[in-house]
Amino acid sequence: LTKHIYSTMAKLSTAIVSLALLVNGASALVPSNVPKTKRTTFDATRAATNTIAAASIASALVIGPMADAVDMAMDTPSFGSSSLVAERVTREGLYREYDVDLGDQTYDNADSTYKSAKETKSKKGKYTALIAVLVVGSFIIPMAQYFWYVKDDDSSDKFFNKVPEPEPEPPKKKGWF
Repeated sequence: LTKHIYSTMAKLSTAIVSLALLVNGASALVPSNVPKTKRTTFDATRAATNTIAAASIASALVIGPMADAVDMAMDTPSFGSSSLVAERVTREGLYREYDVDLGDQTYDNADSTYKSAKETKSKKGKYTALIAVLVVGSFIIPMAQYFWYVKDDDSSDKFFNKVPEPEPEPPKKKGWF
């Protein structure tokens, strides 16, 4: 029931926001002859519309995650009447007794699937070459691509080969000589 209420409230707040934005922005499309020196005044309807829009957006942002949390809390697995239940056994724990469902127990395959040390050592060169190719591919190729793109650009030549400005001549001393 609470899930339905939160869902309805979220839909209602979305509808209110849409209506408020539609009413507030509808006048923007109508041509008007407003003088440029019009004195701004307080518009109560626009302020109320903006307040309602802000309140409904805030409520949708607050109620939405709460409704999702309620959905997660309310979800309980429902098993049909034809589900197979394992044997229930009561076990004694450290602090209390508890019930355990015992079913068919399956074991993991504990066989080693790693390659032998000899096989690993014999293929080490192949993997070293692969890593080297990947490193070259990730560093050298982008650099080469960059230099290919800027090879015709002369801005760096202009910057680095810039002719230094000559130093200004020192001012002449006024005096006897």
